[in-house]
Formats: sequence, C-alpha cells, structure tokens
Amino acid sequence: MKRIAIIGAGTWGTALAVIAARAGHEVQLWSRNVEVVNSINTLRLNPFYLTSAHVPEQVTAFKEVAVALKQAELVLFAAPSHSARHLFTTISPHLHEAAIVVSVAKGIEIETGKRISEIFKEVAGSMHPFVCLSGPSFAREVVAGHPTAIVAASKDATAARTVQNDLSFENLRIYTNTDVIGAELGGSVKNVMAIAAGMAAGLGFGANSVAALITRGLAEITRFARREGAQVETLVGLAGLGDLVLTCTGDLSRNRFVGQELGKGRRLEEITAELTEVAEGINTARAVKKLADRAGLEMPIVNEVNAVLYENKPARDAVSDLMSRPLREESS
Repeated sequence: MKRIAIIGAGTWGTALAVIAARAGHEVQLWSRNVEVVNSINTLRLNPFYLTSAHVPEQVTAFKEVAVALKQAELVLFAAPSHSARHLFTTISPHLHEAAIVVSVAKGIEIETGKRISEIFKEVAGSMHPFVCLSGPSFAREVVAGHPTAIVAASKDATAARTVQNDLSFENLRIYTNTDVIGAELGGSVKNVMAIAAGMAAGLGFGANSVAALITRGLAEITRFARREGAQVETLVGLAGLGDLVLTCTGDLSRNRFVGQELGKGRRLEEITAELTEVAEGINTARAVKKLADRAGLEMPIVNEVNAVLYENKPARDAVSDLMSRPLREESS
C-alpha cells in the first residue's frame, strides 16, 4: 500500500482516486472546491465530476494542499495544463523528499510552448522523478471496469516501473517507456485533431472524413513531435495513435464535442460556456501553431483548426481549404 496524493478532483482526478483506492492505496485528494471536499468525505461522491462513481473510504479529500501532500510517495497532477506552473510552484515546497511526480495533464503552456515536464523541472528542479501517464482512457470507462491500456513514460525507468506496479489494477494495464516527449506531445496535439474530427462530424461528414483526419493528423503529430525529439514508436503506440483514435471518435471526448458544435455553426464562446471542464485542445491549438511556425513546420490541420477557433472561419471553409491544397506524395 502506498500513500498517493492527487492534485485536482475533476473527472480524471476523481477516477484515479477511485482506481488507486481499489488497488489498496491510501489516497489524499486535493480540491480547491470546499463543496467537493465535503461531499467526498461525507457522501462518498463528487457532486460535479464523475457523479455516478462511489468514492471508496480509502480516499480523503482536502482543501489544504500541504495536508493533501503529507508523506505522499506518489503525487498525481490531474489539473488543467494551464494551471501547471502555478500549482507546481505551490506544491513543490511540500513534496516528500522521495516523492515521484506523475502528470496526467495533456496540454502545452501557451506563453512558453513548454510541456508539463519542462514546467515542472523549471519550477521544482530535478530532485523528483517525473512520469507522464498518458494513453486512450476515458475516465468513466476506466471506473466502470472497461479494459484500458495506457503508458507511464519517464527518463527514470525505476520511477516508471513504480507507477506501473502501483496503479495497474484489474482493468487498468500500464506499459512503460522512456519517451516523455512523445507521450506528452502525443497526448496534447491529439486534442487539436479531435476538434478537427468533431468539425467533420458536425458538418455531417461520415467515417471516410474522420479516418482521413485521423491518418493525416497522425502525420502532423509525428512530424511535429519528432522535431521536438520524440520517438516514432511512441507516436504509433498507445500514447500516440491509440489516444488519437479514441479522442477523435469517442462520444465522451470534450474536444470532439467542441469541434462538432463548431461544425454546426455555433460560436466558441457559446460552446465553452456549456463545458464543466476544460477542452485542452482549444489552448493547445494556439501553442502548437506558435511552435510549428517558429520551426517552419507545415501543419495544415492545426492551422485550419486555429482559423476556426480564433479567426471566425467557418468550419466548412476550413475543410474545403484542406481538400484543395496542392496534391503531393503521402509521405511528404
């Protein structure tokens, strides 16, 4: 049994708390929301996220982050990526000296273009091993017992195996690799492609269109991630292709939902007002475009998603422009 702290009590943070508790661990779950803390501790349910899941007795919720981190051997960061720098700054003085930090956030900092691991190292230094936990995993399905496979990526192989051994349980199977860059970028950029796939669905297009977007989206992700130092094997694995397929096709995908509503002609502000949690692809689209432009990389799907999100370009025009690009070899 381990003592595990989870920073963030949204859908995925709550799901991880449930899974870790089922695996026999003592879980300390932090939320800034007092109502969430009180409800979990008294009613054993989260009133806003993953509301149908019973939260086991081994989970205790806290409002004070220092208390939630006390003696925690694993610290799971399950908050939106845009809050990473602030929260890492807040938690780093309270981390147990032997703690392993595990991120399940899937995003890139807009202002700097940094990945979550880079932000953590910049804020907290290199004292604590960092693991990226990513792959095709809707929280509701994991908690419901659906077989799920994901990846724990870390430059510290021992830390990755520790996460693998401690969190793998019954329906959740965790593989390991050393490619943090590939795991982080695969999990982040696929959200942009999911918005594109959602737009195709919202426009009434069928499986042909979505399959084309997934395939060409993977080509863009691979081109971009390899430029940053990622390995091809990661991008065609669970943290790359696996997560991309799930997010582009699954009805539980927030990013796909955003794209779908954009395809129907709704405005972004109207769509996001309905969301209870962040659709990471909205911010990631801007961050990736900035990085790609700086590197001189061609990413046509990312460019069109940005145009729809931030330049009021109609989704139908974006699809038309993608289809009318100059013809070329598939490998280019």
